Amino acid sequence: MLLDGERWREVFDAFEHDAWRFEAQPTYTMPNESESLARFLRGDPKPVDHNVRWHRRVRAYRAAGRTVGRVRMVRRPLTDYQRYQFAWGIPGNIDAGEDIRILDATQTDYGLPLTGRDWWIFDDATVVDLNFRPDGTQISRELLESPDISQYLRWRSVAMEHSVPFAQYLKENG
Repeated sequence: MLLDGERWREVFDAFEHDAWRFEAQPTYTMPNESESLARFLRGDPKPVDHNVRWHRRVRAYRAAGRTVGRVRMVRRPLTDYQRYQFAWGIPGNIDAGEDIRILDATQTDYGLPLTGRDWWIFDDATVVDLNFRPDGTQISRELLESPDISQYLRWRSVAMEHSVPFAQYLKENG
């Protein structure tokens, strides 16, 4: 089932314990970020309200005892978008309470399906695939009807095992 707009928000907000994402695109082409990305690339300072809506959501989830996390897969050299995420996006998301780890797949794929697939898994039971064009434009979000949950849990386990906390990645790869 394809999820758009409000339906996507309803599915996302329905998680009870944890929401976790595997994030694999080298670039995300999102209209609501285009000006922000351009400002970053010009060397402008980060706006104080950058990504504030997401931060409020994460804080509310955390206050309710729910967790949000992700593993961000990268390959060096980082793309302009990844540098933007590392400088302007990820630090604020972590401050809001999100657990973000980095999986550097420059040398190996760790046995993961690193074909540009992004996905969320909610409460170890619900999977939503995020589908993108090669330029990073999202095509759709698809709630999988009967996913092989054990496969997604295995992929998450492998990603977590081979990733490092964001701060550690910066320290080691600064």
